[in-house]
Amino acid sequence: MMKKKKLILDVDTGVDDAQAIMVALADPDAEVLAITCCHGNTTLENVLRNTLRVLKICNRLDIPVYRGCPTPLLARKQRAGDLHGKDGLGDVPDPDAPGLELLQKRKAVQAIVRMVKENPGEVTLVAMAPLTNLAVAVQLDPSLPKKLKALYITGGHTEFGGKAAACGRFGFAADPEAAYVVLDRYTCPTYITSQEFSCRNSLPWSFCEQWLAQDTEKAAFMKKITCLSMTSARSADHQTGVTAENGFHSCDTCTVAAAIDDTFVTESDEAAVTVELVGTYTRGAMVLDYEEQLGKKHKAVIVKKADLEKLKQMFMNSLK
Repeated sequence: MMKKKKLILDVDTGVDDAQAIMVALADPDAEVLAITCCHGNTTLENVLRNTLRVLKICNRLDIPVYRGCPTPLLARKQRAGDLHGKDGLGDVPDPDAPGLELLQKRKAVQAIVRMVKENPGEVTLVAMAPLTNLAVAVQLDPSLPKKLKALYITGGHTEFGGKAAACGRFGFAADPEAAYVVLDRYTCPTYITSQEFSCRNSLPWSFCEQWLAQDTEKAAFMKKITCLSMTSARSADHQTGVTAENGFHSCDTCTVAAAIDDTFVTESDEAAVTVELVGTYTRGAMVLDYEEQLGKKHKAVIVKKADLEKLKQMFMNSLK
């Protein structure tokens, strides 16, 4: 019998993180050890509340949730409120949402270090938030990357012309120093799902309607929290008419899918990776060193294509 993949999900729970969490919880091959929270899509307090809301709808409040870093290492705070709503979950509050007293007393960074130490070589860390928690964790325990099974990251652009901070996808641009530290110090197998990957592996809006039409509490919850971001995305699709990028995409869910299923990724590149820290227009941009000018031995796997039929099935299962 195949052992379940042990996952720690590091999130800044907006709508895309909520989708990814629900996919991970529904997958029989995944065991979510914990969820660690970080600033990002919204304030840390909102991220914590949102994470508990998602766990409640999934009847999984047994999973420990940890409070992480409320601010970037050095950068000014950024938010993604225009996409996810001010509260991160579409601005549709739940009067019966779980209280923050359910949070673990231990902080996220210490929890990551402890759980990886207790499960050497078995834990896959799935980073869907700005990488602040991970950067602090490796400062606390420099041997942490050697004990990880793998690291999967949502972040970066593989081409210039991105939306956030001109060139850095939101996660990297929200804390460029943390991204730099993580890509430099985490020498475990590392996989990156970029903004371009997400856009070019989108699912049809017709599938999205089918996904949300399931007659379950989870589907009703997802339909409610995604209304704002879906309306915005469909409007953008209509205005741009860029066929290759049209449709529904959730980069965080693709990151989780890749972490759970080794056959999900069908095409990838390898390159040494770093992050630009000082460029006026490129701060937070991911740099792919295909010509090996950085002199870095460790290379990351840059995900290019994936099995979209498997992704559809994961999405459908997440709301059953």
